[in-house]
Amino acid sequence: MTTVSDSGGEPSERVSRNTNTKNYIVGLGLLFVVVLLWTASSFLTQDMYDDGYQKPFLITYTNTASFVFYLLPYITRRLWANRWGPPKSARSTIVYQPLEQELDIDAEPAADPIPPIDQVDRPLTLKETARMALGFCFLWFIANWALNAALAYTSVASSTILSGMSGMFTLAVGRMFRVETLTLVKIGAVLTGFVGVILVAISDGSLDDQPDATGSSIIYKAATSLPVLGDFLALMSAVFYALYVVFLKVQIREESRIDMQLFFGFVGLFNIVLSWPMGVILHLVGMERFEIPRTHNAIVIILLNMFITLSSDYLYVIAMLKTTPLVVTIGLGLTIPVAVIGDSFLGKPAATQVLAGALLVVIAFIAVGVENSNPSEGGDLLSEDFVDDARAQQSRVRLEHEDPLESQTAG
Repeated sequence: MTTVSDSGGEPSERVSRNTNTKNYIVGLGLLFVVVLLWTASSFLTQDMYDDGYQKPFLITYTNTASFVFYLLPYITRRLWANRWGPPKSARSTIVYQPLEQELDIDAEPAADPIPPIDQVDRPLTLKETARMALGFCFLWFIANWALNAALAYTSVASSTILSGMSGMFTLAVGRMFRVETLTLVKIGAVLTGFVGVILVAISDGSLDDQPDATGSSIIYKAATSLPVLGDFLALMSAVFYALYVVFLKVQIREESRIDMQLFFGFVGLFNIVLSWPMGVILHLVGMERFEIPRTHNAIVIILLNMFITLSSDYLYVIAMLKTTPLVVTIGLGLTIPVAVIGDSFLGKPAATQVLAGALLVVIAFIAVGVENSNPSEGGDLLSEDFVDDARAQQSRVRLEHEDPLESQTAG
């Protein structure tokens, strides 16, 4: 039986490698779509700010609330199943099984080491999905609100530079939870991308060193007197961004383990129910007065941003699961060269400094992509025995209830 297992190991490993490569390429393609959508959203939001409607909390709240529409397919399926029974396709659906089971031809059940892995790779239940969405909801909302609010208190240059540190935090937190390896190439890529962001931000800051004064008078007064608060919010956004992207990778690991529509639907629901008190507090203290948009342009932009968020964030999480947190973090920096191209079409040619910064961001993304496509070629700087194995990490980090199963199989 050992000869059968050994002979079948190499083809199975080749198939697994090819599957990972395909998933990686698909993830990069999805990430590029996300970059295009987020760049379009930035142009729309800037246009709305120029019209005088600057409400970071309301924009973040409505964008996140749009996720609740993802609950409609799940509710429809439940109503259909309760009335007419589950669809024929659902009855024939086989519970998710890892690829390794194909090699288990002649092994005895008692000696099979795969069942514990089955338990680790099992799809998440409804309650587990809701619990994960609850934790993700707060991380995601704080990261996005802090970035939007920072623009009201500090310059665009400072906000861009500090939020650009998310790559450093993602690499550090990802290494802490063993979903990223710490290599010289990745460190160099993160620093290169950060330098590119600084070049672009300084170039923009030389044209407009003050925060946008198109908002309410209270926000403008705070912006001119509390730049440190804006810098803190931008830095907080970078930290929470790294936390939520690594949180998802550690908790979910594989796209097949979770119903992504159900997950985002719960995120939208929890946001609607739990986040509104923050808006009330901001209104009472005068940081952001609640005002219904009065112009047709502002209403259209808010609706378009809701649609963009509804689709782009869904694709973004799938892209992250198919690649790595650091790849999508550095990849989002591609909004800079895409924005440069967009400005050129609008008759706003970019300065040489901006072009140099955009080029550095592209180089950083390519370096991280190449490094992650050959993970076995680079060792971790902190430990030689680093195991970039999601199943092994997950059993240590999250599934403590697997211990009785392990002891049972050992017995």
